[in-house]
Amino acid sequence: MVKPVSVNVFEHLDYRVLLRALFSARKASEYGFSHRAFCRRVGLSSSNFLSLVLSGARNLTPQMAEKFAAAFGLKDREAEYFVELVAFNQSKTANERARAYARLGRFKRHRATHKLAAEQAAYHSAWYIPAIRELAAREDFRQDPRWIARTMQPSITSAQATRALRVLEKLELLRRDADGRLRQASPIVTTGVGPLPHHIVSYHRGMLQSASRALDAVPRDEREISSLTLCVSHEVMLELKQRIREFRGELLHAAEQQGAPERVVQINFQLFPMSRRNEGSDA
Repeated sequence: MVKPVSVNVFEHLDYRVLLRALFSARKASEYGFSHRAFCRRVGLSSSNFLSLVLSGARNLTPQMAEKFAAAFGLKDREAEYFVELVAFNQSKTANERARAYARLGRFKRHRATHKLAAEQAAYHSAWYIPAIRELAAREDFRQDPRWIARTMQPSITSAQATRALRVLEKLELLRRDADGRLRQASPIVTTGVGPLPHHIVSYHRGMLQSASRALDAVPRDEREISSLTLCVSHEVMLELKQRIREFRGELLHAAEQQGAPERVVQINFQLFPMSRRNEGSDA
């Protein structure tokens, strides 16, 4: 019988990171434990399968995820969580990822990291929540939900404004000053670069839909929506990505240096391939 592990599986949202922690804990407590020994325990003829999974070169099927859980001594809720975590990490679309994340919510994940993840998901759950955080930079900002609701473009409900204020205060993105007025805790909030959590992907999807609505709802002299279709080398495509990042930083700096804020605006950047690379190109 495989002994239980000391690793808290519910602290993890990346199953490969969890596997590394499980392997290290097992190797430290069980003499002779190795990648080869683990693969034999799972019933695999390949001795490097675990290494391939840890590196991201291989994924796990639901059946193999169950075998991995058992081989590491995970039982009951821990084993169920691991299988759901594999499904979450390997989801191919934003909708699949959102459904898988919701299933993870069935498990008791009381650690601060998961609490923060849930609150961050709430921040990106609706377009108007980040917009209200920016609206709070105005000198005439009023924490009256009715005022906020009718100031948003398009308008929202008072209930939505109340929820947004609650989320922003809970995340401490809005804080009360000495006079009890809500103010921005920091002028800039950014997700940075790298892999995006599913809720941020959903947020970007919503912003694209908002840009589509703006084509009809916002006068042309108040918006700037344009596009380019180019044929470039892979190296130039990477350079364009970097230049977009740098330009985004310039805009953030310009916003910090501005005078009195008046209007909340949304600026979207999109660069994506519309054709595949030559078959002879390096991966």
